[in-house]
Amino acid sequence: MTTPRTEHLVLPGVLTAEQAAETVRGILAVQREDGAIPWFRGHHLDPWDHVEAAMALDAAGEHEAAERAYLWLARHQNPDGSWYAAYADGDPDDVTDRSRETNFVAYIAVGVWHHYLSTGDDTFLDRMWPVVYAAVEFVLRLQQPGGQIGWKREDDGTPVTDALLTGSSSIHHALRCALAVAEQREEPQPDWELAVGMLRHAIRRHPERFLDKDRYSMDWYYPVLGGALTGAEARARVEEGWERFVVPGLGVRCVVPNPWVTGGESAELALALWAIGESDRALDILASIQHLRDPETGLYWTGYVFDDDAIWPRELTTWTAGSLLLAVAALGGHEATCAVFGGDLLPRGLEEPECCEA
Repeated sequence: MTTPRTEHLVLPGVLTAEQAAETVRGILAVQREDGAIPWFRGHHLDPWDHVEAAMALDAAGEHEAAERAYLWLARHQNPDGSWYAAYADGDPDDVTDRSRETNFVAYIAVGVWHHYLSTGDDTFLDRMWPVVYAAVEFVLRLQQPGGQIGWKREDDGTPVTDALLTGSSSIHHALRCALAVAEQREEPQPDWELAVGMLRHAIRRHPERFLDKDRYSMDWYYPVLGGALTGAEARARVEEGWERFVVPGLGVRCVVPNPWVTGGESAELALALWAIGESDRALDILASIQHLRDPETGLYWTGYVFDDDAIWPRELTTWTAGSLLLAVAALGGHEATCAVFGGDLLPRGLEEPECCEA
């Protein structure tokens, strides 16, 4: 096992160089030889969290391990461009959830673009372009007339047209990364550009087009993290939900009013705060969840029930560690992570179309 590069993963009050290296080694210890990264050994792999962990490996200079993760997706992509929602311990022959969730499928574009920016590997980009293209086409076949993206296809192919704000916001980010890949390859995709504009408009102007999940913190910050809300709009949204979701000194609630803070949501909020220039607040959030760190593995517990002073569930998840490392990498100035999550250099797609103004 190599020694992870941790100079940009050192953050006072959050991670030392050795702690960062331990966390990276913790993710590598869970990764299977074929590249699969399950939540933890013996649990399932889902495509979104698999990519999140792979991006953290790239941020630590573990490019070969990250590439193996992406090639796992390339080998096991379904003929329609999708992946299933869950594979037992990353075993492609043991599918435990055969639905195909659009935000899970789209996230490959974020990871591929991040890996390319981390390595400059044109051969990798050429190899993954058909994978990204097929994934995006699967997702956009579930875009609704109002711009929002249907949640998933069931096992039998039935489309679930109800849309999730968190999922659609993540897809908004993924589509912009997919456009960046297409632009790098000089293969323009005007239909994707139109789709991004329609989706952005739905997120910004039409909350009624999404299922009501406003008790969940992800629905609060994901329009910011996904880049659909920027500037004053983004800052106003953060302020609106701050008192509801942030528990000072402990982290971010997953869902109100439950007395449960979670590491993944906290790290993602920190990344969103960094993206809108709130680095001090981001640092405070990351420092507040160090009580979730397991000193033996360097990984992080999923959550903490503060009314009961209890770690729950008893899971050390690769995606929680991955999201924390990505937030630290952004604050530490890691170029690829800043480019992907900062959004300034990502194509925005076409402007919100007039047909969607109603």
